[in-house]
Amino acid sequence: MPQYANDPSRKSWIDTPADSDFPIQNIPFGVFLTRDDVITIGTRIGDKAIDLGALHQLGYFEGIPLTDDIFLQDTLNDFISDGKKTWRLVRNRIAEIFDADNAKLRDHEEHRSIVLFDLDEIEMQLPVQIGDYTDFYSSKEHATNVGSMFRDPNNALLPNWLHIPVGYHGRSSTIIPSGIPIHRPVGQTLPAGQDEPVFGPSKLVDFELEMAFITTDANQLGEPIPVDEAEDYIFGLVLFNDWSARDIQKWEYVPLGPFLAKNFASSISPWIVTLDALEPYRTKSPEQDPEPLPYLRYTGKKSFDIKLEVDLKAPESEPQTIAKSNFKYMYWNMSQQLAHHTVNGCKVNSGDMMGSGTISGPTPDSYGSMLELTWRGEKPIKLNDGTERKFINDGDTVIMRGYCDNGKQRIGFGEVRTTLMPPFSPKKRK
Repeated sequence: MPQYANDPSRKSWIDTPADSDFPIQNIPFGVFLTRDDVITIGTRIGDKAIDLGALHQLGYFEGIPLTDDIFLQDTLNDFISDGKKTWRLVRNRIAEIFDADNAKLRDHEEHRSIVLFDLDEIEMQLPVQIGDYTDFYSSKEHATNVGSMFRDPNNALLPNWLHIPVGYHGRSSTIIPSGIPIHRPVGQTLPAGQDEPVFGPSKLVDFELEMAFITTDANQLGEPIPVDEAEDYIFGLVLFNDWSARDIQKWEYVPLGPFLAKNFASSISPWIVTLDALEPYRTKSPEQDPEPLPYLRYTGKKSFDIKLEVDLKAPESEPQTIAKSNFKYMYWNMSQQLAHHTVNGCKVNSGDMMGSGTISGPTPDSYGSMLELTWRGEKPIKLNDGTERKFINDGDTVIMRGYCDNGKQRIGFGEVRTTLMPPFSPKKRK
């Protein structure tokens, strides 16, 4: 089915700044609370949020087989379950409705007042009900850096790393949208030089620069997904900050991997950018040596050129960019990750989320975590306010952004912004 929504020459009658992440060629999907306290599924063009529930009720999706309530829900799960054909029909229709030359809604003042919202009139919600969440460990640079720090630099990668997309099953209940603050976690740690653990707040809270993809209903129990069909079951991507407590993690991760160090919070950007919208930004994946086993071998370009940035904002100061990376650095791509995830017959459902793992590049300024940027705290980052950071302090805000730009068109994800608060303190009962 043609993707008319991706026409780079298309303009919208909604005023859209040239540097906007959300031109008419993007058409992401999200869930928001309106000024009337109604939760609806929507999209965004420029600085306007668009109520798709209202648009559907007003008859603008006539001819597309959609249930009456498909956009009147508090998650995108059912819409995602309808599959790629429906996603493309809806994106193409939205592009048509908001095309600069289409007067139907443009010149209908009453309908516009119902459908369009300024961004300060809405409150973004978690876009999907995430049933299951898997986090991969697929950046060769990141895995090499961590292996060099904590193991033998000459054998930084474990024997399996170049053969499988390593991953673990995480906790979905603490995945939150941008703007929700989190608390410094507490747990057990083993102080240097001691034989017994202590309990208390983590002293080494870190961000992890990641992206995550959202799946649709993909397979039956026992049915693997072929690597070259995997993209048919990927709805889109979000920015993903997989918060980590490095000192808790160091004590607990052997033998079963991350637990409390990872499940206290993970933050995502609220707009899901579809794989269709990212089509013009495909690029080659890094060369894989040794060649993967047959079920992980693919054809074509499976990576995407998505530029990533991390800002750190200390209290009472301006944000400061501390890292720039790119999604294309991932050694194991999304198709390989999903193929490996299901090769044993694991069932994947609508709204499941798969984290990429920390995305680090080849240079020190492209590392995707404080652990790497400060090299375990040995090289603190100097901030504009004169302070230094080895890891994240209480009151600090981490801001991640991502966008594609091929010189002709920019497609972006907005941002995911999260502030770290002190450890949770229960209110005393009177």
